Amino acid sequence: MNRIEEALAYFSEGFSCAQSLCAAYAPLFGMEREMALRAAGAFGGGMGRSGQTCGAVTGAVIVIGLKHGKTRAEDNATREKCYAVAAEFTRRFEARHGALTCPALLGCHIGAPEGRALAHDEHLYETICANLVRDAAEILEALLELEQMS
Repeated sequence: MNRIEEALAYFSEGFSCAQSLCAAYAPLFGMEREMALRAAGAFGGGMGRSGQTCGAVTGAVIVIGLKHGKTRAEDNATREKCYAVAAEFTRRFEARHGALTCPALLGCHIGAPEGRALAHDEHLYETICANLVRDAAEILEALLELEQMS
């Protein structure tokens, strides 16, 4: 199973979009699966169902940070590299989907009970959200491949 399939498998098991991406990729960077699931645990639903940035995006940005995040305060070049890769990820994701926030992507606000009910009744998690997880993983794979070549 490749990492894209792994992220989708986590999502189908019931983990959030952010958790699914983190759990699939974090072990590549020395983070255990359980810690990755915990670290991304509050990012689903646009950060705690607040309807902000989609968890597929934030999960991917966490993975980018695991690969490129600076670990020394004075390492500004590394920070700039990390920010550039994250910006490219969000640019590509938004180009595919036209938005970065859960309400814009889903057409409802899952932070409200009526929005969650609509998302459930319309199977938005299984259709739209699963596609967002897949697309985020595909973009992440492409960026990781580009990084290996540079």
